[in-house]
Amino acid sequence: MDHAAVHFAHSSAERVTFMNGPRTILRGSTGSVLIVVMIVCLGLVSLTLLLGHSMLLAYRGSDNELAGRQADAAIEGAAQYAEAIVTNVESPGVMPDPQNYQSQAVPLGDATFWFIGEPDPTDTSNVPAFGLVDEASKLNLNTANLTMLENLPGMTQDLAAAIVAWRSSSSASPSPGSASSSSIEKNAPFETVEELAQVNGGTDLPTLYGGDTNLNHVLDANEAAAGATSFSPGLMEYLTVFSREPNTLSNGAKRVNVTQGGGAVNGLLNTAFGAARGGRLANTIRRAGSIRSVLEFYIKSGMSADEFAQISGSLTMTGGAFSKGLVNVNTASETVLECIPGITAGTAAQIVSTRAAQQEPVTNLSWVAKILGPAASFQAGPYLTAETFQISADIAAVGRNGRGYRRTLFVIDNSTGSPQIVYRRNLASLGWAVGSAERQALARQQGTP
Repeated sequence: MDHAAVHFAHSSAERVTFMNGPRTILRGSTGSVLIVVMIVCLGLVSLTLLLGHSMLLAYRGSDNELAGRQADAAIEGAAQYAEAIVTNVESPGVMPDPQNYQSQAVPLGDATFWFIGEPDPTDTSNVPAFGLVDEASKLNLNTANLTMLENLPGMTQDLAAAIVAWRSSSSASPSPGSASSSSIEKNAPFETVEELAQVNGGTDLPTLYGGDTNLNHVLDANEAAAGATSFSPGLMEYLTVFSREPNTLSNGAKRVNVTQGGGAVNGLLNTAFGAARGGRLANTIRRAGSIRSVLEFYIKSGMSADEFAQISGSLTMTGGAFSKGLVNVNTASETVLECIPGITAGTAAQIVSTRAAQQEPVTNLSWVAKILGPAASFQAGPYLTAETFQISADIAAVGRNGRGYRRTLFVIDNSTGSPQIVYRRNLASLGWAVGSAERQALARQQGTP
């Protein structure tokens, strides 16, 4: 061993006397062990943190999955609740009173649900409304004529013609200037409003949705950020395929078709008002000539509004099992009412303001005759009703801790006497539709800012 090696050995070693004798401890080996131990500890800590993070992510994933399942269950429960609401209306054909059911932030176990409704026309707050929606408040894609369709905001002549061609049972080619020759025609009724996306070579999304990209009937913050300055709905806001009412009463008896007249009408009048009064009314109706609607029957009969109220529920103007596509004057917007022949912007506004002042909806059309007058009533009558038998329940829900957002649209049909779901569509992909106030309320419940 050379001199340098000996010097290193002496400088890096220390002689220590233990009970069983003196030993030499190398200082360098102690430091190396410490470093190794620290590295091992750091590795164990890192592994522990990694495992903890993985467990936290797994917990959050499980929590979100549980919240989603709770929201799914709440959706189904809310749909059953909506069916019960329709079942328990005071009389068939009457829209459920919003005061008689819950619709906003309804707790269901650990979940919460909402019925997303349509704001009142006079509401300028631009916040979502909550409640059930009348499908008869909209134009029916399968029965609205070309002129009615063309009167809708955002509708073009080509698209309106293509809609008529799409549902037509005729396979004839469209005439020039009506529907595009490149359009695909179904030659059968529309089954859903979403079929519009295929009409006229493909209807663009702005036409269908307008600025209301999540279909909640208000201008949301994200929609405003996209450039919209006010609520501008698309065609989806005004259209349906589900509106129809039965031509039978709840007891199974057939409604009397006023367009046919004759013995059935006379019998109804005699039963309701007695032979003398019934006979006079029948003579007046007979002299009045042809009748095309229940509203025209009322006006030409000369009966009072109270008398009409007694029998209006027993009347129809079509044959077959159902009258399809009638628009409910008790719920339709001004925009939809203006599409009806004989109804102007002024009379549509008057109808809406008059019904808003009514303490209870009038389930017959007598009050509309006072606003429209005979001539306009004769034009509008074949398209109007004061009843509804289909409601839509647009249900949004979250599970525990405000997570697991779900949204499904249901249409419930009560025209056969037993409410049943005839349509459902998942709308969760359209995004949050319940409004910022509800989101903040959920955050406060969680104790977060």
